[in-house]
Amino acid sequence: MATNRPNPAQWVWYAFGGKLPDRCAEWVLHDVTCPTWVLRHLARALTQLAPFCALVLLPGPLWIRVSSILLGLFVGVFYSVCYMGETAEHRAIKHGFPPGVARDTRELRRDVQRAAKHGVGYRPWWE
Repeated sequence: MATNRPNPAQWVWYAFGGKLPDRCAEWVLHDVTCPTWVLRHLARALTQLAPFCALVLLPGPLWIRVSSILLGLFVGVFYSVCYMGETAEHRAIKHGFPPGVARDTRELRRDVQRAAKHGVGYRPWWE
């Protein structure tokens, strides 16, 4: 898989919503389904919000500029987290995977890990 990773410029393009070359499709599926997919999503969201920090260069009191940036980042991260699952699905679909494959892959991984930890017939009390 290491040979199919995007280079840094391609990753920035991908973080802003661009499509990677077809050779990176498996990497995209891994990116949106691996155990650290939430952290990866937050890294992409913060990359998208990074240009917003240029507001500190505007004239005016520093406390207003800094508080504006922090509140803007808070709102941006909040909405990004709210639509995290949908964004992951959209990225997978954009790279040629059928709808629902990212969610199903994450659920399958969770179920396999749960079965390995608790046994095959384990079902939590809330299900």
